[in-house]
Amino acid sequence: MTAAILPGRAFVGSLFILSIATVPFVAHAQLVPERATDESATGVDLLEIRDRSAVSTANGFDESAPMTEISDFSVAWPDMVDGSDAVTGGVDSGSISTQQRYSVSLRGLDGLEEQAEIRSQFNALSVLRENEDDRAVVAQINRRADLDRDLLDELLRSQGYYDAEVASVLSGETGSDEIEVVFEIDAGPLYRFDSVRLPGLAGAGERTDELRAEYPVEADDPVDAADVNTAEANLTAELGNRGYPFAVVGEEEVVIDHSDRTATLTVPVDTGGERDFGSIRVLQGENEIFGADHVAEIARFEPGDLYSTAMVDDLRRALVQTGLVSRVQLTPVESNDPGLVDLAVEMEPAPPRTISGEIGYSTGEGARVEVGWEHRNFFRPEGALALRGIIGTDDQFASVSIRRSNFLNRDQLLTAQLFAGNTNRDAFDARTAGVTASFERISNQLWQKQWIWSVGVELLASDERDVVGATGLRARETFLIGALPLSIAYDGTGDLLNPNEGARLSAFISPELSFQDGTFGYARVQIDGSAYYALLDALTLAGRVRLGAIPGASTNNIAPSRRFYAGGGGSVRGYSYQSIGPRDANNDPVGGRSLVEFALEARYRFGDFGVVPFIDAGAIYTDLYPDFTNLRFGAGLGVRYYSSFGPIRLDVGTPINPQPGDPVIAIYVSLGQAF
Repeated sequence: MTAAILPGRAFVGSLFILSIATVPFVAHAQLVPERATDESATGVDLLEIRDRSAVSTANGFDESAPMTEISDFSVAWPDMVDGSDAVTGGVDSGSISTQQRYSVSLRGLDGLEEQAEIRSQFNALSVLRENEDDRAVVAQINRRADLDRDLLDELLRSQGYYDAEVASVLSGETGSDEIEVVFEIDAGPLYRFDSVRLPGLAGAGERTDELRAEYPVEADDPVDAADVNTAEANLTAELGNRGYPFAVVGEEEVVIDHSDRTATLTVPVDTGGERDFGSIRVLQGENEIFGADHVAEIARFEPGDLYSTAMVDDLRRALVQTGLVSRVQLTPVESNDPGLVDLAVEMEPAPPRTISGEIGYSTGEGARVEVGWEHRNFFRPEGALALRGIIGTDDQFASVSIRRSNFLNRDQLLTAQLFAGNTNRDAFDARTAGVTASFERISNQLWQKQWIWSVGVELLASDERDVVGATGLRARETFLIGALPLSIAYDGTGDLLNPNEGARLSAFISPELSFQDGTFGYARVQIDGSAYYALLDALTLAGRVRLGAIPGASTNNIAPSRRFYAGGGGSVRGYSYQSIGPRDANNDPVGGRSLVEFALEARYRFGDFGVVPFIDAGAIYTDLYPDFTNLRFGAGLGVRYYSSFGPIRLDVGTPINPQPGDPVIAIYVSLGQAF
């Protein structure tokens, strides 16, 4: 037996075997991708079966060759519109030029394990299915049936049925307005692999067995294109993930034995040698963004770690996530050390400056206009300078801040801020200036963390209005405050903005010193917990609890802006912002030393929308510990729109047991769930 192998890369789309032998039953073949050019392609690459055996007759006549044109005869030979295998039965010949409706059915697939997949692929690629709602003449229907017959033949071969026979029959009642196109299918026997070889994979040494397991096509498996494609993708990915950056999975070669309906598959592999990560080389263009040292801070691998394509992809996403890089290319290159592979990094800059603006109104905070300007790479690398200002009926604020992203390690943030502001609330009025700084590990939508933390410092000077005594008289006092806020949080959910399972728990403590009529210390302590349980695919039950206390000082000695308050969209819905709790003679809230809050809601989703009935409760106390009395309850209904970037919520709540002056209803709008 002799055979010739066509060059080409196999398994781009489906798997098909190319019979090219000169003997009746055994063929040596290679799978060659070719883009179909007929109407059935619909943008999908198909692998066409091409018979490369000689086509001849005793007289050397090729019956597939086109008819020769007759000299000086101007009329072309007619097209054979009925197809070589198509049969027209029961179709009224007088309606051959009449546009008619038609239906399509497949017969003979019952009993095949792959029938659902074949039907699904046929429905997606079929020319008849694509135009089934349109009327057509018999010639058009016949032409489409020819194309779909070829499609079915290819789909069956892709599943391992290489002796399949497909015939199309057009039938219909005389005078009927509809033709039925029936494909009679005889799938024939299923071909299976007799052997599967991966020569060269042994170059992986002790990892050979584990890598072979990533190519799960074995002897006696059906010759299935999808399985082979998946196996090749798995092996290619795992070679890269297990230390082989230069590995090449070669061209597949298949030998078909028609006598016993088997095939042998050979996939050559060149591992290229195992490598560890070496150095990072940044190829700078005209506009340098940041250097190799900072890229190494962002990377989750160290020099000497086993090379991994997954870690390279993670670094690529992290560089784009900085907002300073519009495009990045990471290429493994040979190192001077034969056991290492260096990483060449080429980046294109994104616009580093942002101007922002916001106009809004809320019943608790009044109308406000906010503007901001930020340069995200003012202090390289990733050192941002930001200016922010607010002008509102109840708030005026100005700040300048610097921020260093990915400080010392990935997703660590160092921030410092100088600010001055004026806040006018029913609960308090404060004119405050100060400086704050924090160092924190943050979570984001791309890499949600289970554990995050923050360490900070605050130095504040605040002139605040407070109520003196039971008479309701108001006086202003100046507070000088130093604080060391600390927090830690655990997130066991799978979504920052829309969790539907798991739990969250956070703890906050801020030891503080107050320099006002002497020096005294206290601590603000708060614990938050929430849990989420999916009762049904479309229904999630969510609950939240919050507890807080301020040991070390009485309520009157604590600056009004540092006390606990409750009420509002992120607290107890149905009530105004900070309105729950003890009130003075002017019916204004005074805050307290302890708080308790509860919330329960049912989130029902249908498509991109959802409804959320909820009930909240909370109270503020002047004592150190909450006694769970005088709870204020609020209830209502929310609407959700689930956008591509997270749910947008609209909640309408009402107080169940209001205090004097509480609203009848309150409305809240925000991005993300209430908790």
